[in-house]
Amino acid sequence: MPLDPQLQAFLDQIQALGAPTFETLSVAEARLASATMGDLHGMLEPVDSVDNLAAPGPAGQIPLRLYTPEGDGPFPVLVYFHGGGWVVGDLESHDAVCRGLTNAANCLVVAVDYRLAPEHKFPAAAEDAYAATEWVAEHAAQLGGDADRIAVAGDSAGGNLAAVVALMARDRSGPRLVYQLLIYPVTDSSLDTPSCHDNAQGYFLTLEGMRWFWNHYVRDEADRANPYAAPLRAEDLHGLPPALLITAEFDPLRDEGEAYGARLRAAGVPADLQRYDGMIHGFFSMAAVVDQAKVAMAQIGTKLRTVFAAPPPANAGQAGTLKRLLRTFRPPR
Repeated sequence: MPLDPQLQAFLDQIQALGAPTFETLSVAEARLASATMGDLHGMLEPVDSVDNLAAPGPAGQIPLRLYTPEGDGPFPVLVYFHGGGWVVGDLESHDAVCRGLTNAANCLVVAVDYRLAPEHKFPAAAEDAYAATEWVAEHAAQLGGDADRIAVAGDSAGGNLAAVVALMARDRSGPRLVYQLLIYPVTDSSLDTPSCHDNAQGYFLTLEGMRWFWNHYVRDEADRANPYAAPLRAEDLHGLPPALLITAEFDPLRDEGEAYGARLRAAGVPADLQRYDGMIHGFFSMAAVVDQAKVAMAQIGTKLRTVFAAPPPANAGQAGTLKRLLRTFRPPR
């Protein structure tokens, strides 16, 4: 179908203003440009409370932001990783999104301010994301959450990190995650799909922009092929949590996101694929520009409420308790 008229008007305005694309900017300029895009996000929904926290990470404290809905807990928990190509974005850039998810899903949302590239190359962001998720799982009760109902989520590069955290949690016998919400995720580094070429220019995120982000994130070809950078390269996707993958029709990343969903299904992982026709990359964070962002938020909220309402596996809490005991009594080296 054609590009959504609301987005067409938005893109026409960007073109008329002569706004630069990311690949033409320095990192500092890109971060400044990203910080000025708050008007796209829509209103900041009120939640019961917002608290800034920190979790220990592999290179120091990882800033977190905890969003709590109204009502009585313990609440399910959604650990959220912001988009921005691993280069831009922070707790402020996705404040509106996290507030919306808190209310839509009636859950705690913990936003993670992972280290950014190029100052911190792969796997810094992935390791921070995993460390933060592990900390949230271990401290869920203190946060007002339920350790047996933890999901991960993110958009774009944040969707990449959510998928990677799910892989790490499986591979490292880490937190038992009940779901992964992947919003137009980065899943591969090849950038050679039909959607990459069909939507290379003119739809907000460009193909050259994605190359710019990847070049800042990884050091070499070995990093590009690492499944913790490009989860589509993982040999085995069995045993991962169920997933919802959201893609956008006019997005260079559409095909790789849908390919990851197809591979999850082939591995026996329940995976819902939802393509939003007429949409571009980033639309979910553009509630002030396009109505479909609100539609997607409502649909995601309904899905997460259903997932969180399902009873956890019978041995989930027992497994978590056993893991904590093993950590407590592990002999010193």
